[in-house]
Amino acid sequence: MEIRPGLHRIEAPIGVRFIAMHLFTGPNGALLFDTGIDGSVEGTLLPYLAEHGIDPAAIRWVVSSHCDFDHTGGNAALKEVAPGAEFLAGAADELMTENLEVLIAGRYGEFARADGFDDPPETTADIRASTRLVGVDRTLAGGETFDLGGGRIIEVIAAPGHSPGHLALWDGANHALAISDAVLGETVPTAGGEPAFPPTYRDTIAYVATIDRLRAYDASLLLTAHYPVYEGAAATEFLDVSVAYTERIDRAIERHLTREMTSLELIRAAAQDLGPWPADAAEYLIFPMTGNLERLARAGRVAVGARDENRTWRWLA
Repeated sequence: MEIRPGLHRIEAPIGVRFIAMHLFTGPNGALLFDTGIDGSVEGTLLPYLAEHGIDPAAIRWVVSSHCDFDHTGGNAALKEVAPGAEFLAGAADELMTENLEVLIAGRYGEFARADGFDDPPETTADIRASTRLVGVDRTLAGGETFDLGGGRIIEVIAAPGHSPGHLALWDGANHALAISDAVLGETVPTAGGEPAFPPTYRDTIAYVATIDRLRAYDASLLLTAHYPVYEGAAATEFLDVSVAYTERIDRAIERHLTREMTSLELIRAAAQDLGPWPADAAEYLIFPMTGNLERLARAGRVAVGARDENRTWRWLA
């Protein structure tokens, strides 16, 4: 739907969840923020464009918020209908945005060797089946602008934490921030609002700094990829809840890290304090938990070791 003049939110299903793509339009052309998975383009985006009289060829820029497959998987399908579009991504996410095997190994397989955690084979198969990538034409670092015409300027914001090259967009005319997965609350929900899995930020220091950076825009409209639209006080509350969750993980680590433990041992001990997910979903706490443990290690409060080829953690403070 067009939630503000020239600002469209297009929600496509992904299993029990959804991915919200955002389209910014103006006299000089349109900018699309994320493409969902491969089927999102034909199944949701193109019917929406037809219904609203928007020619796909009017899309001049396609900005991938970050490298995850549910945000870039439709890039090749979009390029087929908008061949003149320029595809852009954060510089630190470039390789994972254009190479599926690099994405699977480096993003989803990051913890396989050090921590014994990896996606199940059927999940990896689903990722491969729903993702078609294209090359990145140009990388972004934050601070770039796109002139859509008619006074519509879209600003790029560096928003790392969930991924190193994550980007957000500021639509000043609508006082709106499109943040995709830059901020993740205290649980990622299903389309019906039930908890699906933990917030999978990765670099806690960068994540908290990003929230501070986004807060400074004082947006009246906050647009995420997997959550409802937040307006006014609700937008501020979502940012506050997200920071509070990083502190909640710190408290859980301090409470449960009573001996030298592997990442999965700690997660299984602490999961009861951190969310209502089933055991297999709770193991995705390895993303934010690792980020917090690394932050604590840098502060000299946690030591890193090894046991049977798995990384271990030990409380020092």
